Amino acid sequence: MRPIVEVTLSWLLKNRRGRDAKLFYTRPAFAKHPEQTLIVTSPDCGETDAQLGVEYTADGKGKCPQLRWEWKADKAPGEGVDVKEWLLVSEDPDAPLAMPISHGVFGGIPPSKTSVEAVDFEIQDDSKALLKGGFHYGVTRRNVPYLPPRPLMNHGPHRYFYQVVALSEPLDPKLLSAKATREQIADAIVDKVLGWGMWVGSCERKWN
Repeated sequence: MRPIVEVTLSWLLKNRRGRDAKLFYTRPAFAKHPEQTLIVTSPDCGETDAQLGVEYTADGKGKCPQLRWEWKADKAPGEGVDVKEWLLVSEDPDAPLAMPISHGVFGGIPPSKTSVEAVDFEIQDDSKALLKGGFHYGVTRRNVPYLPPRPLMNHGPHRYFYQVVALSEPLDPKLLSAKATREQIADAIVDKVLGWGMWVGSCERKWN
């Protein structure tokens, strides 16, 4: 898209942003867990709300930020309750659309894996939607495993929410291997959420 067209669209749509009320963690599956119980950090990008460097955007290499997570003190599930799988969902609620843009839906993350890095998101077997990290990817707007940030020029900063969810039961392998949508995953995790947390990165593109 030519810069002049992007800037014009940004001006016309400047007030269409902030769909926070429609983010993944607001779905019914999280009704019993309104507060974050996981601490999610990004060793290579910094504290939450950090500005994403160009290598993490569509203008650069499009790398997914490295993420790590752990339970908050005294927030881990009780004795005898184990995490069977992790889920990771990335969204942009500041896109000028009715719903947040899905930048990544990743299910079937093994319970022993509590961090991800860029190489994990490379495709291992596209026929099974399987990635090198040993988990599956779902649907994004451009049919790629991870859609790097590319907000409209001059639309202001966009926030990218990386939400990690602990599940008490594994998701259906058939669902995961079929490139599930965010909505299908949201329905599938009802009564399976043990806790969640998120890290937020920020990105802005300017044209003067």
